[in-house]
Amino acid sequence: MTVFKLTLTTLLVSTVVTGSAGAAAPAEAQWSWPLSPKPSVLRTFDPPDKPWLSGHRGVDLGPTHDGAPVTAPSDGVVTFSGLVVDRPVLAIEQGNGLKSSFEPVTSELKTGDAVRKGQVIGTLEPGHCSSATCLHWGVRRGEDYVNPLGFVSDMRPSILLPLH
Repeated sequence: MTVFKLTLTTLLVSTVVTGSAGAAAPAEAQWSWPLSPKPSVLRTFDPPDKPWLSGHRGVDLGPTHDGAPVTAPSDGVVTFSGLVVDRPVLAIEQGNGLKSSFEPVTSELKTGDAVRKGQVIGTLEPGHCSSATCLHWGVRRGEDYVNPLGFVSDMRPSILLPLH
């Protein structure tokens, strides 16, 4: 029985640490929220079953106000700052194959600029959520989108231990 519990615990912890398209981030990768105070989640992560299908490849945070400061959730390097279609987007490479994108965010930062966790990286513009000003935050690990909330929330499973 103890072997089964240990195996189940190992499986649960392994699932959280290794992750998948919808899984949590590694426990050691604790980031900060890109908006302050801690925002509400207006729309959750809902990745498509196939890369070409529609889905929600990030989370919408808010509501907040136009011009709200957006901060870097972790240290990184800017890999893109500009318009995508008609919306200002900022992308930051955080290392270990992780890249965050923020929209609609205007920024004075340029590709190659280093950023520190908590540093203001830009200002929030209207235009993403129809009913409120919100921030769309996406995170990719390589080519796979992952749930950004796993980097700022404690998503580890509860583990019951024996009393004796």
